[in-house]
Amino acid sequence: MEPRPRVAITMGDAAGIGPEIIVKSLADPHSFEWAVPLVLGDARVLERAMAVTGVRLAMRAISRPGDAQGKAGTLDVIDYANVDLAAHRWGEVLAARGDAAVHYTREAGRLAVAGEIDAMVSAPLNKEAMHAAGHPYEGQTEILGELTGSRPAMVMVVDRMRLMLFTNHMALRAVCDYVRKDRVLDRLVLADAALRDMGIARPRLAVAGLNPHASESGAFGREEQDEIVPAVAAARERGIDAQGPFPADTVFLKSRDGAYDLTLALYHDQGLMAVKLVGFGRVVTLLIGLPLIRTSTGHGTAFDIAGKNIADHRNLLEAIRVAADVARGKRGSPERGLAAAYGRAA
Repeated sequence: MEPRPRVAITMGDAAGIGPEIIVKSLADPHSFEWAVPLVLGDARVLERAMAVTGVRLAMRAISRPGDAQGKAGTLDVIDYANVDLAAHRWGEVLAARGDAAVHYTREAGRLAVAGEIDAMVSAPLNKEAMHAAGHPYEGQTEILGELTGSRPAMVMVVDRMRLMLFTNHMALRAVCDYVRKDRVLDRLVLADAALRDMGIARPRLAVAGLNPHASESGAFGREEQDEIVPAVAAARERGIDAQGPFPADTVFLKSRDGAYDLTLALYHDQGLMAVKLVGFGRVVTLLIGLPLIRTSTGHGTAFDIAGKNIADHRNLLEAIRVAADVARGKRGSPERGLAAAYGRAA
């Protein structure tokens, strides 16, 4: 029988919904059918999350991923004990908890690079708390990029729709200056290579326009004509089936219906609004361009509902499944792993 991949789940911000959705997900036997899950976090906070949710799991402290048993009903945790329990309040921003969340992410990345885990899944951290702790990252993507010396990209997956962000947490004013031919081409090359790794022989890529109506040949801005159109042409010269830029008010409808294998959105909300309207609560984020496998939920820390036992854990559960499927694909045939995880046959 093929061994289950070891999947590390980072706890995220201790005051958010991460601890709750983790214990709920690990109470589902499916998570143990897919993977040998283990948690990087604070065991006492996870105990509090179980008290809040009514979940009963046997807490088992381990010192390294290889000690995880992957036994249903058990929560294997590498306990960093780095949360001040006396100061712990659900839904409260605190720099120390932001620092702890960054530590879990870095540790999971280190373990993945070292080959001690097969994949990592991230519960959300709180950016305000992270920044208050002196970590100026946009998010966990940049933490892992720095750790591995790479420039990863986010791909959101929901049903048949795959969407890649050209920029992530960047001010809209800055996006206009950031759109350059070489940068757009770099992302198209990366997307094409990643999809080929997923078993798609000839990926179909679309690029969304930045301006209304994709600028109508420069009538509403020059970014399309000066930078994006030349980038698409350069990609096609390399044998990449890239098309666009297309008006953003329609290209995502076609993406939803499977007309393209991946669509490049030029800024954060342009892409996130599209995938969340299609499948809010089901969106899984996969990082590509990294020497490790990492998925995450498509939502944040939700401080407003933390500690109230109303957070839906199914998005994290799906992130665990996708991470395990991708990890299996690295071991064997694409049909069983990457392509299967993305809902398209090779």
